Amino acid sequence: MNPTTYDKALELNLDPAVYGTFAEIGAGQETANWFFRASGTAGLVAKTISAYDMTMSDAIYGRADRYVSAARLESMLDHEFSILLERLGPKRGADTAFFSFCNTVRARGWNDEGECHGWLGVRFQMKPGDPPSDIILHVRLLDARTIDQMEALGVIGVNLIHAAIRMRGHLRQFVESLVDNLLEGRVEIDLLKFSGHGYSFFDNRLCALQLVESGLTDATMFLPNGEVMQPTEVLYRRPVLLLRGSFDPVMKIHLEMLNQARAGFSQLLEDEDKGREVEICEISMANLLRGKAVDQIDFLDRADALQSLGKTVLLSRCAEFHRIAAFLNRCTAKPVGILLSIGLLNELFKPKWSANLEGGVLESFGRLFKNGVTLHVFPWQNRRNGELVTAESFRPPQDSVHLYRHFLDNGLIVGIPSENPDLLAYTGRDICRMIIADDETWKQQVPEVAWVMAERHARLRMD
Repeated sequence: MNPTTYDKALELNLDPAVYGTFAEIGAGQETANWFFRASGTAGLVAKTISAYDMTMSDAIYGRADRYVSAARLESMLDHEFSILLERLGPKRGADTAFFSFCNTVRARGWNDEGECHGWLGVRFQMKPGDPPSDIILHVRLLDARTIDQMEALGVIGVNLIHAAIRMRGHLRQFVESLVDNLLEGRVEIDLLKFSGHGYSFFDNRLCALQLVESGLTDATMFLPNGEVMQPTEVLYRRPVLLLRGSFDPVMKIHLEMLNQARAGFSQLLEDEDKGREVEICEISMANLLRGKAVDQIDFLDRADALQSLGKTVLLSRCAEFHRIAAFLNRCTAKPVGILLSIGLLNELFKPKWSANLEGGVLESFGRLFKNGVTLHVFPWQNRRNGELVTAESFRPPQDSVHLYRHFLDNGLIVGIPSENPDLLAYTGRDICRMIIADDETWKQQVPEVAWVMAERHARLRMD
């Protein structure tokens, strides 16, 4: 049985080797409050502060363009931890591991329907005298009432501090402990990052994977340089073109799909948005399962190959197209284009993807196209007869012919031309078979940066 929030606070209060400060802006001082409720508070808490007034906050932490942001959290951690070491280091630094916990939050306000979220972080020493380490996270507060959001925030804050001190050696345990004592659906944690002393060689993409695998978020994102990012920070007010695929392996056809879709998608944008598109390659959790377990090496291989090609990667558990569309529409109000093959287009008409919706296929497509999302469809070549199937010649199920024609005629589904038909002849399974058969022509279909990954995965399947 997991310890209660009170138990965690009390345990830390009674640990003489840990001591720190709390700075919380927005939604009260709910994390510090838990430690005041438990006995022995003076054993852990050196100071608490909450600078709500912007002028006061700027005077302490410097001016900010956005007050609820990773940058603001970083300035808070810098300030609070440096003061802690300066004032208490000479007195008790030899025996105490210091920490500073900070958060900056936008909770529900009066007559407010905006996004409620926050940045939380802890800067700490792993043992007395160590250089500092940082753990930060971004949380979405999903409760409707302010008081409930405040309670959830306090619980997560205690969980974060406790995990940083007690669970930093086990990633899954660390991640899942962040939502201890909270009912499912109250919060979403879509970013977790470790840095500083002790984490120099840690790959934060594994944090992204664990957040999605453990169900704490629907999707998480990292840039071509490998930096894990909060999706809204990247996509805010920018058009998005997303390619869905398994990328096992990454193939030249994936690059051609993006290149060909780019021009058509750009034509749908206002002049002010042209050139600001974010191109994303999405890997689904379902494509990473090996048996019942997620293959972390497989995930990093695919991500490395895509990032080497300059691609931003999204990892999601949104199997249904309408779910990934809803996620992207939450991150940006600008146009969203989803790039897919004829094979995936055919999947959209299958009842299994709308079995949990009362309106069936109609509701599924209604949700998908709700905010002006467009589907950009790449052709497919029938191997048996050589027929090239395009968005225009695609034949949907008989009961959906008129529905599909409506999508085409109204520009919700857009066909993409292929300038290199030779790339249409092969699938990822074909590449695997060619590798196993020592047929070197497979390298003509795969970018060189993905050769090692493709060979390793093919051999694993053979074993």
